[in-house]
Amino acid sequence: MYAVIVSGGKQYRLKEGETVKLEKIEAEIGSSINFDQILLVADGETVKIGQPVVEGAKVTAEILSQGRHKKIKILKFKRRKHHMKQMGHRQWFTEVKITSISA
Repeated sequence: MYAVIVSGGKQYRLKEGETVKLEKIEAEIGSSINFDQILLVADGETVKIGQPVVEGAKVTAEILSQGRHKKIKILKFKRRKHHMKQMGHRQWFTEVKITSISA
C-alpha cells in the first residue's frame, strides 16, 4: 500500500515503514503527525484518486529528527568582468517515519 501526499509544497510517494526527509515541520521529536492532503491511495489493484484530495484517507507519521541538509554552493560568475559571487545555503528538514496509511 502506498500514498501520494503534499507536504511543504512538494509531492511525496510514501509506503508504510519508510523514512523520508520532508520540509521543516514545527513539532516535537517523537510526536505523531497526520497528513491531511492525500492525493492518491493505492492498495494492490485498488486505486483511489482524489479530486483534489481523497476523502477519509489518513497518513500517520512519527517525527524522528530535525536537521539541516548538506550545503549547496551557489556560484555567480561573469566572464571578463572581474565579477564572481559565491554563496551557500543549507535547507532545514524534518525526518519522519510513516507508521500507517488508511483509505
